[in-house]
Amino acid sequence: MTRKTFNLRRSFRPLALSIVLVVVLQPWRGSCHPQCLDYKPPFEPREPLVFCKEYSKFGCCDLDKDNEISSRFYSIMDHFDHSGFFTCGKYIRSILCQECSPYAAHLFDAEDANTPMRILPGLCGSYCTDYWHQCRYTLSLLLESLVGPQHLANFTASIEEDQRRFCDFLELKDKQYCYPNVLTNTELNANLGSVRADPEGCLELCLQEVANGLRNPVAMIHADDGTHRFFVAEQLGYVWVYLANGSRIDRPFLNLTQAVLTSPWTGDERGFLCIALHPRFTEVRKAYVYYSISVKKEERIRISEFTLSTHDDNQLDHSSERTIIEVAEPASNHNGGQLLFGHDGYLYIFIGDGGRAGDPFGKFGNAQNKSVLLGKVLRVDVNNNDDGAPYSIPSDNPFLGETETRPEIYAYGVRNMWRCSIDRGDLATGLGRGRMFCGDVGQNKYEEVDLIVKGGNYGWRAKEGFSCYDRKLCQNSSLGECHGVLSLSLRYKSLALPPDDVLPIFAYPHKLGKSVTGGYIYRGCQMPNLNGLYIFGDFMSGRLMSLKEDATTGEWQYNEICMGRDQTCRFPKLINSYYRYIISFAEDEAGELYFLATGAPSAKARAGVIYKIVDPSRRAPPGKCSVKPSPVKIKGKLIHFYPKEEYIINKKPTTTPAPTTATRKPPPPTKTTRKATPSPAVKNPTKKPPPTAATATRKTTQTRKSATVKAPTIKTAAATPAPTTGYYTAAMTAGSSRHALIATPASSRRQGNPTPPLATANPSFPKQAQPRAITTSSPLVTAYPKTHDAKVRLGEKLENTGEANQVNKRQRGRGRKRGRGGRRIHAGSVRLVSADGLSDRGRVEIFIRGEWGTVCDDLFTSKAGTVVCRQLGFTTALAVMKRAALGEADSTVRILLDDVECEGSEGSLLECKRSKVGKHNCAHSEDVGVICG
Repeated sequence: MTRKTFNLRRSFRPLALSIVLVVVLQPWRGSCHPQCLDYKPPFEPREPLVFCKEYSKFGCCDLDKDNEISSRFYSIMDHFDHSGFFTCGKYIRSILCQECSPYAAHLFDAEDANTPMRILPGLCGSYCTDYWHQCRYTLSLLLESLVGPQHLANFTASIEEDQRRFCDFLELKDKQYCYPNVLTNTELNANLGSVRADPEGCLELCLQEVANGLRNPVAMIHADDGTHRFFVAEQLGYVWVYLANGSRIDRPFLNLTQAVLTSPWTGDERGFLCIALHPRFTEVRKAYVYYSISVKKEERIRISEFTLSTHDDNQLDHSSERTIIEVAEPASNHNGGQLLFGHDGYLYIFIGDGGRAGDPFGKFGNAQNKSVLLGKVLRVDVNNNDDGAPYSIPSDNPFLGETETRPEIYAYGVRNMWRCSIDRGDLATGLGRGRMFCGDVGQNKYEEVDLIVKGGNYGWRAKEGFSCYDRKLCQNSSLGECHGVLSLSLRYKSLALPPDDVLPIFAYPHKLGKSVTGGYIYRGCQMPNLNGLYIFGDFMSGRLMSLKEDATTGEWQYNEICMGRDQTCRFPKLINSYYRYIISFAEDEAGELYFLATGAPSAKARAGVIYKIVDPSRRAPPGKCSVKPSPVKIKGKLIHFYPKEEYIINKKPTTTPAPTTATRKPPPPTKTTRKATPSPAVKNPTKKPPPTAATATRKTTQTRKSATVKAPTIKTAAATPAPTTGYYTAAMTAGSSRHALIATPASSRRQGNPTPPLATANPSFPKQAQPRAITTSSPLVTAYPKTHDAKVRLGEKLENTGEANQVNKRQRGRGRKRGRGGRRIHAGSVRLVSADGLSDRGRVEIFIRGEWGTVCDDLFTSKAGTVVCRQLGFTTALAVMKRAALGEADSTVRILLDDVECEGSEGSLLECKRSKVGKHNCAHSEDVGVICG
């Protein structure tokens, strides 16, 4: 191979904080998952790639990125003649194109946004050997094309002639996931880009918390006006406005707390139950609400109309209320509670059967009695009603003109429909548009999902799901008794049902859940895998479920939804746990899907959270789903959103999870108490006093056999000596030659440990507040484990959170130790120990309690490195060097700090989140070092 003349300086420019070096590339002990270098899932490019063609169907590059890589490639290849181009071009292209691989984050060791990322992708050993034999001198060109030629000069010269050191630098030890093996791994690539499923077929999704601190959030809607606001109703009677950025307006959109009938009883079904905005809200400016009231000791449900305030677009005019319909309720349960505007512009109202058990009213029950409104789906016209009656009857209502029948009725035979939705239709074809789905809560055996059709009889109380409930009414013996999970696989003609009898599209037994919460067909843009998937849940069991229609047979296929395990949800802002009691589902203006849940089902407990459903397997291509919300005029103040949930490490997710995440609150830190509460009964209120807001903020609910979540244990790997060469060792060996003339060795405190310049804790940096005291009935995971060789037993790291109170205290005795020139050394002072006497790099040592000691590399990121470098007078940390790459201290030096996590603004490492001084479970082979600049 021959090369044209080119600059042989093999060096780097200063690295951006987002790209820092990794010391040793270790195999990841977990299941690899698709992820890009921006910490998001891969996608299918909107336009086919031209250069990295193999990733045109699924990967991490769009056409712009592909063009950028192509330019970089040809810039490198300009240095080669024809034979060199032919021999080495394939290696250079393959290495550069790994940025487009769906497993780019794994290849670049970037799966955790809090840990350093390597510059070149990890290669398999045999491929690296071939690369060394054929084109080893191209390494410098690759690196210069990525980070420039100013720093760590000539470091490649020291390893290009040594195959072992060359491949120590480039090799990814994980043989399954290194390049090119990752391309041929059958298990990894079998369903690449599809929704990930566990061995039992449960679809693994993730969540993003978007709102919290709500009191039984029962509904979330949008105005479809371009603002991308959403309106959240609480059972107590408040409706709040949230802006597209997640902040909430401090003034309620509506406050009916004085009129709404509800109680703090666990499971009380009465209250403010729903709100719907007129489909032409910007023009008509009207909202419709559904709530419980008491009139002369008679319980009723009321559907009212409100007009938007003339002086505030984020508030209704409370004096404008106009009653549309009132219906007396014989009992306190089965209140229904859904309002929807169909695509026909009419208002649909879903009313329960009146309560008690088995619809005992009259000969056939309320649901089958078309002379009453209970147990029905109503359809009314509220348009153009300003000067007349509150509503009119649509001319095509199915029972209009029928004797002894209420003309408002659109469908009947329903028990207690809880949460309905209308399908937007497929974004491309419009297929399914206008279909109406409802969850109907069952009695003793089955919960069902129904597709609402005009004039349909949904069978209650004759039938429950596919099963006969009242055998005298259920005269069709062919129905029989059904067991297990059922779907509409039987055709109507095979059952010889009356033409208006409608079977559910799906029913499930009470072993899976006892109170269905209807959901939505996903029609959003951001998660193409979910298109056409009907996602719903169960209030009692906390189970998330899905249905997918077979386009050929019309049958609905069932799949359970569970939270992603291992690394599946390890993306920024995503979590993999939720509160058990699923109250409602919602979609935003863009069609993205959410659900509303609580940890304490009481109208006064601030334990409600709104979660966005996220598919971690595939996203839409960048730019396709971007929206620009219209400006909103705000009167009042904005309350900014702070998420409280965190990703749970190594948790084995279940479909009925209790909230077990640590609480993260905005500054200043406060104490958070977590208590265990028994699982309350639903739809059957008791007189048990409700939990207070303080204790209900974060609870752990008992599920099934156990209510205790044990802290996960990570096995301790045996300490291994630091390698003599590696990704950073090679870099530092060559880089030290540039500074050898300006740095002189200092006197040694201990043999083999030269004394570097000192830095004291910088008083100009803000001091960290006292760590939170966390009280819990079960151990909590409060810190991420190490990404690679996890060695800690989580839950044991913060035994003495008050220990940090000593950070700024004046030490006595050993704490008054003097440095060179008689200068007193302050606790928290740091120094960099370099075998070559370099001042800008070396092993980090910290002075605490009268002695110098090392810091473990566990959880140590560039932010912590920046804290160290700023103490020493530098601007930032160019690189964090792990696994003792910059030297290992001898056994006489104590390890003083472990698990250091900094925000980057602290004055010293003592002000960062960390373990107790002197408490660690690491060895000197994990001494951390930094390169400052």
